[in-house]
Amino acid sequence: MRLYNTLSKKVENFVPIARKKVGLYACGFTVYDFTHLGHLRKYTMDDVLIRTLKHEGYDVNFIQNITDVGHLASDEDTGEDKLEKGAKKYGKSVWDVAKEFEDYFFRSMDLMGNLRPDKSTRATEHIEDQLNLVKNLEKKGYTYVIEGDGVYFDTSKFPEYGEMAGLDLKRQQEGARVEKVAGKRNSSDFALWKFEREGENRAMVWESPWSKRSFPGWHVECSAMAMKYLGEQFDIHTGGIDHIPVHHTNEIAQSEASTGKSPFVKYWVHHNFLKVDGTKMSKSLGNFFTIDDIISRGFSPRALRLLLMTAHYQSEMNFTWENLSGMQKSYERLLKIVADLQKKVSESEKTDEKVVDDFDSGLAEKFKSKFFAALSENLNTPQALAVLWDVTKSNELSSFEKLSLVMEFNEIFQLDLEVAELALVKIRSSKASFTSEQGREIGNVSGKTTGLPEAIQQILLDRETARKNNDWNKSDGLRDLLLEKGYKVLDSSEGQKLERIK
Repeated sequence: MRLYNTLSKKVENFVPIARKKVGLYACGFTVYDFTHLGHLRKYTMDDVLIRTLKHEGYDVNFIQNITDVGHLASDEDTGEDKLEKGAKKYGKSVWDVAKEFEDYFFRSMDLMGNLRPDKSTRATEHIEDQLNLVKNLEKKGYTYVIEGDGVYFDTSKFPEYGEMAGLDLKRQQEGARVEKVAGKRNSSDFALWKFEREGENRAMVWESPWSKRSFPGWHVECSAMAMKYLGEQFDIHTGGIDHIPVHHTNEIAQSEASTGKSPFVKYWVHHNFLKVDGTKMSKSLGNFFTIDDIISRGFSPRALRLLLMTAHYQSEMNFTWENLSGMQKSYERLLKIVADLQKKVSESEKTDEKVVDDFDSGLAEKFKSKFFAALSENLNTPQALAVLWDVTKSNELSSFEKLSLVMEFNEIFQLDLEVAELALVKIRSSKASFTSEQGREIGNVSGKTTGLPEAIQQILLDRETARKNNDWNKSDGLRDLLLEKGYKVLDSSEGQKLERIK
């Protein structure tokens, strides 16, 4: 496998530190607000990387942090803590805000089909680890204290500072970067540990050797937790390209200064931005969208996943509702193709027809090799998707061969292809719900009332058909779908009856 390494600025052969074992740390979410589409792109492409590594035979130890304290609004170690900011915005405690948006983050990941980490590490649960890292750096002479502010890392004592980002520290010192904190020795120095200022009454504070009421800097948490669970040196660290010049540069400096070992991370994998309608995502511009916005408009999260994979992770991507609508149609077409293949193969098996010649032609293996070669070459998802479509269009592959290949590709893509028919029903239901909600808004104005939503009626009709055809798996799946939507279905001699449960 080959990956672009930000550290070397080139695509390299991937060779882990320990044979067939991979330590991977992903910069996680700051849980002060909703997870948005930009986050979904980064974590979905992380998921493709992890699944590809697993397919290559690597045992991946996937660690991902949760930033629930200490992340200031500015990279210059100034401004308001984001958790405090979120608490004020939503009128809740910082602890409640952190829990609510952590839950929302994982719900979003689940709906996108992303793997959960092997270990999810909260910053608030690793305060001692972060303190120990700072104390070790102090012992080695890399720190200084600014009275009333915090403990800072002296970048002048780490000659390699900024190499990955290509920073010119001399130009910075000449004033290219404005110093934001009075008392900093160098403009590139950064906070390891912060003190509560006079007059503040922060909700999240801990006692430290330097202050009775203090809290960790943003950068220190990732180094402390990554090294605790993956060791002083590990294989892969992922993040957004915006992390390169500050956050990840600071991680490298404090980690290597503490351990005396280099490199801290062997391969750095950075994802490019997702824009919306050609502009940066912002709530003030009204283009800040979440997974719920996708679902409420009748789109499938897996159609969004498919859309995200049409662009290379290193390329900037532009999201529009038009391109999602087009991808939804492509996704439905793919589901229909796979559902038809599943029916053909199932019917052939029932009649004992021969449906495959044990891949004698070798064509199926060629498609398979081409697919995984694309992913192994720096996660070329657009090329891998092209192979998937070529398989579905091939006239030389049997239905069994097509289905076998598509199912293997789906282990990486996670497009619900194994339950293609049920996925189609869910999409039809979501579309009907969207249309129904629009209709109810108009109907309420004119004083009209409605019965069951069209989406629910359609599911009931599909379930009735499935039961008549003795397709009990589909019937059970549709029953579960009704439960998700707040309806309990009861089967009686008179037919299906619904009971509203929420």
